[in-house]
Amino acid sequence: MAIKTEEQHLIVEFKTTTQDRDRVRELLLEFVGPAREETGCLYYDLYQRSDDPNTFFILDGWANETAAAAHGEHPNVKRVLEPLLPLLVTSPSITVNNRLSD
Repeated sequence: MAIKTEEQHLIVEFKTTTQDRDRVRELLLEFVGPAREETGCLYYDLYQRSDDPNTFFILDGWANETAAAAHGEHPNVKRVLEPLLPLLVTSPSITVNNRLSD
């Protein structure tokens, strides 16, 4: 059983241009299925900001720091990032959070 206080929850922000928005959305969706199959994945979801459709967020939760770190090294992440990064206006912003409540 997972220890709640060991969980890591990430908020990853991606910003693009209107011109590249559809392609960025397609690429970001390619993260979802494989990530949900990874060991330690609690959830993995893609969101688009309502008031700024050129901004996307991935909210993902992992059983612990080891699982979160392994996700970052997963071959699918590297495969998707290669065509994705040139379409972004800034580097992805990653906020790592530790769970405090049940």
